[in-house]
Amino acid sequence: MKTCAPDPDMNEVIGRDDLLLVTLDTLRFDVAAELAAAGRLPNLARHLPGGRWEKRHAPGSFTYASHQAIFAGFLPTPATPGPHPRLFAARFEGSETTAGRTFVYDTPDFVSALAGRGYHTVCIGGVGFFNKRGPMGSVLPELFAESHWDSDFSVASPTSFEAQIARAEEVIAALPAERRLFLFVNVSALHQPNWFHLPGATREAGDSRETHAAALEYVDRHIGRLFAAAAGRRRCFAIVCSDHGTAYGDGGFTGHRLGHEAVWTVPYAQFFLERSA
Repeated sequence: MKTCAPDPDMNEVIGRDDLLLVTLDTLRFDVAAELAAAGRLPNLARHLPGGRWEKRHAPGSFTYASHQAIFAGFLPTPATPGPHPRLFAARFEGSETTAGRTFVYDTPDFVSALAGRGYHTVCIGGVGFFNKRGPMGSVLPELFAESHWDSDFSVASPTSFEAQIARAEEVIAALPAERRLFLFVNVSALHQPNWFHLPGATREAGDSRETHAAALEYVDRHIGRLFAAAAGRRRCFAIVCSDHGTAYGDGGFTGHRLGHEAVWTVPYAQFFLERSA
């Protein structure tokens, strides 16, 4: 499987390839970059252009806000002066980030736009904003034609990502070969609590930057299965990014939904997954 140029023409991608969007919920850029540089993310790094994460700015400081923006076409923005053309954009007058390679649509979000182009849209949720247990937890999943959430996918499960991948494999296997797929996976493993991913850590000691890193290594150990499933039907354009970061005592702050560098700076990558045998 090979990486691609960073800015494909999405008008050529849409209708030709399957799409995969993975949000590594709450992943900090600094932790992601350090682990990739240290060789601790072998399965992710082989797909990252140049073996490195791109540094970007999150469109929101917590899951709900960020995903509303992402699905509206506002993926994390490159952390350099812009404007930066977007991959997806609703048609509106005066947009400075809509370019010739942008997939432009006339719906409120690109999920429904892809459905209108014949894609089967699937959400495999992770954190509580995708649990469908009430109105708030149903807003984001209801953008999709098919959505899944289970307590095994939640932040409380030490094997959440494995369970999510198993569901993704089932969904993909059941889809007719000729049907294009847009698969979205919200990975909950990085989100607190994550102490159980670090051997020797305890509930009493709680989460830390180190347990956050261990959770990312856990995701890396299994993400190859997801990539293989996503590319099992045809070439797949993949986006892997964080929706926002989180603080572990940085400047006295803990958590997210706040304006700290650790929250607003996120890792991002996009690449093609060539069809697997």
